[in-house]
Amino acid sequence: MMDDLKSLYQEVILDHSKSPRNFGKIEPHTTEGHGDNPLCGDQVTLYVNVDDAGIITDISFEGKGCAISTASTSLLTQLVKGKSKGEATELFGQFQDMVTSSPEDTNRSEAPDELKVLAGVKQFPMRVKCATLSWHALKAALENKAALATSE
Repeated sequence: MMDDLKSLYQEVILDHSKSPRNFGKIEPHTTEGHGDNPLCGDQVTLYVNVDDAGIITDISFEGKGCAISTASTSLLTQLVKGKSKGEATELFGQFQDMVTSSPEDTNRSEAPDELKVLAGVKQFPMRVKCATLSWHALKAALENKAALATSE
């Protein structure tokens, strides 16, 4: 059963990395966020449209990265479209907790099922940076920070 789940997760990651959703630059866009991981060469730019009510009406990305980085960004774009800035920020926290917290940490909030395919990266600290890069870029875009987002 566990091997079936692991296989399914690998298939989802490969699917999103080979056929990323929402890839390409949307014009016009109201804000953008950049992420760069100089250790591995992953780079991403998120283009985001936020309406006057603070709802993410559209989001896309461009960049290059490993399968984990690309799949994480593709999933991110699908999940935050239609969400408020606050809900997207909450998703960022849930995702960050999922990939960085220890199993004993019971105070963390539960990440959506769609993101659980990336939970295994926590076993590989160098891959956590790949998975979280676009999430940091999203946070920067939503905060309208011009500075480059880097995955910590």
